[in-house]
Amino acid sequence: MKLWKSFFVAAATLLAVPAFAHDGVMIADPYARSMGGVGASGAVFFTIMNHSAEDDRLIDARSDAAQKVELHTHKDDGNGVMQMLHVPEGFVIPAGGEHALARGGDHVMLMGLTEALADGDMVSVTLVFEKAGEVVIEAPVDNARKGPMAMDHSGHEMQHGHGHGHGHGQTDAGN
Repeated sequence: MKLWKSFFVAAATLLAVPAFAHDGVMIADPYARSMGGVGASGAVFFTIMNHSAEDDRLIDARSDAAQKVELHTHKDDGNGVMQMLHVPEGFVIPAGGEHALARGGDHVMLMGLTEALADGDMVSVTLVFEKAGEVVIEAPVDNARKGPMAMDHSGHEMQHGHGHGHGHGQTDAGN
C-alpha cells in the first residue's frame, strides 16, 4: 500500500511541473489563438515564473509560425477603447514572482502567419530573456479557450462570445 501511495505522489508531482523550465524561469500553461489563415494574426499566452533571486525580463520572442513576432500589451486610450501596443523593452518578471501573458493584457503577437493554425496544432516559440537566455516552448492552438478578459475589436468586454456595444462580436487573437 505504501509503495502505491509513493507512486501516486511521484506521478502527481511530475504532472504538476510547468511545461518548460530554464535557469530559474519556468513557463506554465502556454496556448495560442489564431485569427484565420495564412497572413492573419495570432497570439500566444502563458505564465512566466521566476524562481531565481534576481529580476529577469522577457525581451524578445521568435517563431517560424509568423513573419513578425512582437511583445504586445493593451492600453486604454482614455475613451474606453483598448489599443494594442508593441512593448520593445519587454516585460519584467520579478525575482520569486510571476508575470502572466493573458488575453486583454500582455502577450506575444504573431503577425503574418506563415500557415493556417487550427485547434490542436502546435506553435513553437523561442522566448528570449535578459538573464535566463532562450527558452523554447510549444503552445497548442486553442481558439475556443476563454481568457480572463475576452474583448471584441472595439475594446468592449464580451460574455459568452457575444459582443456588447458596437464591436464586431468576435474575439481578437491579440486579446
